[in-house]
Amino acid sequence: MSETHVLNPEDAGWDLPRPFILPVTVKTEDIDDFDHANNSVYLRWADQTAWAHWEADGYTRQNCRDLDRGMAILRTEADYLGHCRKDEDIACAVWIARSDGRLRAERWYQFRRVSDGETVFRAVTKLVCFQLSTGRPARMVDSFARHYGKPAEDLSQAADALDARLKRG
Repeated sequence: MSETHVLNPEDAGWDLPRPFILPVTVKTEDIDDFDHANNSVYLRWADQTAWAHWEADGYTRQNCRDLDRGMAILRTEADYLGHCRKDEDIACAVWIARSDGRLRAERWYQFRRVSDGETVFRAVTKLVCFQLSTGRPARMVDSFARHYGKPAEDLSQAADALDARLKRG
């Protein structure tokens, strides 16, 4: 990340309170024929951010295998709002903004360019818990329910307000 300016969870400009943030830097291999990060790269960053968030809560991918559980993506809705160029630092934020605490959850993403704080990407990913061995939907086990649990009231309210502002949902 940039030495002169780092976006942290307390900075203004985040869509929702208390983001989990993964810093990334745009690499040469991320750049497409139009001299900016390819759209598919944003989805890779989203995946990396989701796993980093899971791991920051003390869990591992092996825990998923041991518990015979995973979260399957049902739908991703993405808004590409700006360009990211080689060597730019990006703050990739994620929240579990909605959840029933049993089967379904939503990850919300916001990526901001560190140099100017501009939001360059937003996405909502709808998830369902499933049993790895069968591929069928399955109730969240305790660790999943903790990580993907119902969000705090202020986060829920902020998500509702953002949905209304962006005319989603």
